[in-house]
Amino acid sequence: MSDFNIRKEIEKVKEELNSCIDFAYRYYKKNGQEVGLIFLKSIIDQTLLSSAIYYPLQTFQNEFTIDNLKTSIIKCADVKDIEKKDIIKEILDGKVIILTNFSLQILSVDLYKFPTRTPSEPPTSPVIQGPREGFVEDLQTNITLLRRRLKSPNMILEVVRVGSQTQTKICISYIKGIANDKVIKEIKNKLKNIKTDGIVDSYMILSFLEDKPNSLFKQIGNQEKPDVVVAKMLEGRVALIVDNSPIVLTIPFVFIEDLQNSNDYYTNHHYSSLVRVIRLLGLLIAIIAPGFYLSMQIYHYNILPLNFLVTIANTTQGLPFTPFLEILFIFLLFQILYEVSLRLPSYLGLATSIVGALILGDTGVKAGLISPPGVIIVALSKIALYTIPEEASQITVLQLVFLFLGGSLGIIGITCGAIYIINYLNSIDSFGTPYLAPYGPKISSDLKDGLFTEPIQKMKNRPKSFSPKNKERV
Repeated sequence: MSDFNIRKEIEKVKEELNSCIDFAYRYYKKNGQEVGLIFLKSIIDQTLLSSAIYYPLQTFQNEFTIDNLKTSIIKCADVKDIEKKDIIKEILDGKVIILTNFSLQILSVDLYKFPTRTPSEPPTSPVIQGPREGFVEDLQTNITLLRRRLKSPNMILEVVRVGSQTQTKICISYIKGIANDKVIKEIKNKLKNIKTDGIVDSYMILSFLEDKPNSLFKQIGNQEKPDVVVAKMLEGRVALIVDNSPIVLTIPFVFIEDLQNSNDYYTNHHYSSLVRVIRLLGLLIAIIAPGFYLSMQIYHYNILPLNFLVTIANTTQGLPFTPFLEILFIFLLFQILYEVSLRLPSYLGLATSIVGALILGDTGVKAGLISPPGVIIVALSKIALYTIPEEASQITVLQLVFLFLGGSLGIIGITCGAIYIINYLNSIDSFGTPYLAPYGPKISSDLKDGLFTEPIQKMKNRPKSFSPKNKERV
């Protein structure tokens, strides 16, 4: 019999947890033997606690020992020995701690459970054909969704904790023998060096992982669908699954990923190629259209067709604003409407968008404050922006930048701005992978899944851009 005082230890743990309202314990005494259970009732499965621990303890007829507690009495798969210093951490992880007066060994039983939503189709990644499951906020569920699609013993899952207060679990997932060891090592080092009190979502670790955290452009991929993440892991990428977040990060990342969509792989490859070209055109229209229209109107009107020039002159005559202020006003109006519709309840958001877009736009034109061509150009750029919704925030900023360039320097300003941005993108390196691969630099073998795609059976090699260890898909 040990000298371990269970009641004192329970009081000590309760004090360390500041007597939180969900702290609970149970105490059993039988034939001089004492068994104490400590747990947080808000994050454990209390039904399983009753059937797997309470009832077996009450009905066990023989003498308690640590061995028969682990092998015969407790009806749970995950029972392990822990150190005394780990009691608080285990309790906060949803474990039930078992203390006894007949042994100094401390047992931890995993009964973690909290409310989670059922996997459903992500709102930002709908598909016409193909899987419709999306990640949820539970780490274990997300791992299950990956396991369901990747039944390989080479899939590695390693958990690290980040955040001095939140102790958020981040699962590093990759396929052994495919993912590049240097990339894995670099990711682990960056996660290890994160110094912050809390991580509540996957986006909060982006700046710690990116080589250029102040850059406007995203350098790490983000996905909500397990089928897409598995496909990327098969190409040699590493996935980061953050507990409490439905967004899984993928590393390395290249720009052309956002021109691709999961629908592309579940339909005819000729159609997929056409759609990717349209997305690229939509991207260019979204960024350049307002600034280009403004430069034509102010500096280069002599190259416009006469009929179009007359139309613009007639519709802009008598406006109180200069062309630049007019486009800027319309741009801000659309952005305000977007922000309002995003944050209002769904039944109000739709009505507000329709009222704002139709009534305010139409009234503004009739009142002589804005012109119809200006409304059309800005509306076109805002609609085209969502051909690549993953880049919406970056494109919105670039729209404003090119608006100022077109309004101040004309076509020369837009051209110089475009050259600068392309050169800048070409300088970004995402964990050893060129940002504009496979076009900058050109990697011929990777072009089979570039802007134009080929049938899957012809993609016999993994993308060289990510330097996979196993280059052949076998």
